[in-house]
Amino acid sequence: MKGSDVVIEGVSKNFGNVSVLLDVDLEIRKGEFFSLLGPSGCGKTTLLRIIAGFETPDSGIVTFDGTNVLPIPPDRRQANTVFQSYALFPHLTVFENVAFSLRLKKLSSNDVKNRVNDYLKLVQLEGHVHKKPDQLSGGQKQRVAIARALINEPRVLLLDEPLSALDAKLRHHMLIELDEIHDKIGITFIYITHDQEEALSVSDRIAVMHHGEILQVGTPHEIYESPATNFVANFIGETNLFDATVVSTKKVPIPGTTDEMEDLAELEIPELGRIKVTTIDDIKPGQKVSFTIRPEKIVISKEKPSTRREDIILFQGMVDEPVYSGFQTKFYVKINDTLIRAIKQHAKYYDEGPDIVWKDEVYLSWSAHDGYIVEVKE
Repeated sequence: MKGSDVVIEGVSKNFGNVSVLLDVDLEIRKGEFFSLLGPSGCGKTTLLRIIAGFETPDSGIVTFDGTNVLPIPPDRRQANTVFQSYALFPHLTVFENVAFSLRLKKLSSNDVKNRVNDYLKLVQLEGHVHKKPDQLSGGQKQRVAIARALINEPRVLLLDEPLSALDAKLRHHMLIELDEIHDKIGITFIYITHDQEEALSVSDRIAVMHHGEILQVGTPHEIYESPATNFVANFIGETNLFDATVVSTKKVPIPGTTDEMEDLAELEIPELGRIKVTTIDDIKPGQKVSFTIRPEKIVISKEKPSTRREDIILFQGMVDEPVYSGFQTKFYVKINDTLIRAIKQHAKYYDEGPDIVWKDEVYLSWSAHDGYIVEVKE
């Protein structure tokens, strides 16, 4: 790997009376595609600017491969930034925009030409060398910005919501290209986004931020399937989230293992009644918890499922609103005056549309292994 390990220790930052970062600790591994994910105002861009050297923290340190970089100016940190606004020179061609920093280093014309052409090939802009920024599409401008940031061969590339100005289809295409570029050059990418789908698509790991704090760090699968807090569960994808009280627990084997055990807990949810969920958390009867079940984990049907398995949870309700999206239909099902979201995928060619419609009586079912206890409360 060509990148650097980036370690953030105890970093805090205030702007006046507003606390933007609160004692942030984070370890980013060499060569990772790492995303900082959170809503606007959560502190992710401020943290990126501190890593880049454009802001100074009130406390804490930032190290690259064990060296504290806070005393080092931005242009000597071995970290380059790609901005949302591209920040291209409008009067220079694509070639000269990418070559700009090499010209400052007084490299020979031949070296500049060879390196610029290599990086324009990397971002698939070989045929646009003589164009100026106003002759390029948004995606092409972003590629120029990426090539310009990479040509100095930094050990860390910082990307501050680089795709947010693009339309949805182009954003998705550019995201794939960005991931391919990362795979080719192998340096550390730190990617800022408020779009959870972007982060889940390309990241090796993700840090979810809120109100200046890091709530959870993990792989996309860990963040989505095992959210650490109610905020993470709600922010990442869609979910059904309820407050609950533990009624009872018993030990059962974890599926696929011979000697590892988990709790099969019975919960009391005021809106639904009693349900079962497996968990590895240490929980006790009477304890307050939060329970979540993702809409795609729920099976919706007109016929009552025949299974008698102990781990299956079953409810009957009425379709309050079906939302057809082509590849899937999202159903809002009313159970005891509470709406639960369930998603049915349309994966077959001959599926002409949903067979469940508004006001239908339906059954919702899921396994105790598909639900999740998000927070264990005191």
